[in-house]
Amino acid sequence: MQNLGMRILLVDDEPAMRELLRVTLESSEVTVDEAASAREAESAIARARPDVIVLDLRMPGMDGAELCRRLKIAPETRAIPVVMLTGADVAEPAGADALLLKPFSPLELLAVVERLTQNGTRPPTMRPRAVGRRDEEELLLYARDLRHMLAVERQQRALLERSYLETVSALATALEWKDTPTHEHSQRVVRYALELLAAIDPGFVDRDRGIEYGFLLHDVGKIGIADEILRKPGPLNPMERARMQQHTLLGEQMLAGVALLQGEGIRVVRSHHERWDGRGYPDRLRADEAPLGARVFAVADTLDAMTSDRPYRRAAGWDAAREEIFAESGRQFDPVVVEAFHDCEPRLLAAYRAAA
Repeated sequence: MQNLGMRILLVDDEPAMRELLRVTLESSEVTVDEAASAREAESAIARARPDVIVLDLRMPGMDGAELCRRLKIAPETRAIPVVMLTGADVAEPAGADALLLKPFSPLELLAVVERLTQNGTRPPTMRPRAVGRRDEEELLLYARDLRHMLAVERQQRALLERSYLETVSALATALEWKDTPTHEHSQRVVRYALELLAAIDPGFVDRDRGIEYGFLLHDVGKIGIADEILRKPGPLNPMERARMQQHTLLGEQMLAGVALLQGEGIRVVRSHHERWDGRGYPDRLRADEAPLGARVFAVADTLDAMTSDRPYRRAAGWDAAREEIFAESGRQFDPVVVEAFHDCEPRLLAAYRAAA
């Protein structure tokens, strides 16, 4: 699980089952709370709101179905995902976001929890596997072994993601050698964009890792733009400008089949030249019609463009770039992003000086 600080509430009247679930889900990144009844669960939720609830259907007193209905009715808890556990094939999961039938593999439970918390999607009901029923001790041992396997898998996933990022960074650098002498532009602008995004929504990148790849590959469509346009030392004429503006659509088409960029990443590639006042391209989106990642990137890209040498002009200073960004708040740029620039300017300036 990648969501740092996640809190899961386990609700089951059987101590052995709670132990199984806790061992399966608990890690240094996840806090696991337990409740032996619906009443205890309500108290636990009042003390600390969980990110997801794993709830047994059959319990003495208030059963899991009634507790789930109450949670989904209350405005303060209705958005919490609920995974219902049951030994019977029930048609109606009482409003739960997922239904897992016993006997189940801990790996199945883990997959359901991750899909609910990371992607915000509702997975289909999980059906029983064609295996014999294990006793509680055997399941517990299996779950402990699974924790070790998951730790290894997380390490391998992290290495793979790092390899992806290094590959994409190399591609972005290769693009810069084609697009004038603006080398290291992608690395700088990604640093600026990530700082701004973190100031607005600290958990955004954890929810959508593809956005960093979108930042890096924002100009990949320039592969399809003629060198005489990219390297022209003066202003572009209307025909050349129209051709240059096609790079956002070309980039989207080129990356449409890349799974890593689906979501915010591909939207940044298409929309990073939109403007708050609706005068941008390619779709003339106005205000928050443009995705947040693209609105953030527009500020980061302008900051780097103004403070870097280009074929048609020398770089401006940091102060000039800052004043231009502030002046364009509510016109070219989202005022919220400009405010974030103000809040995290020391970190942006440190990144600028480090790359100088």
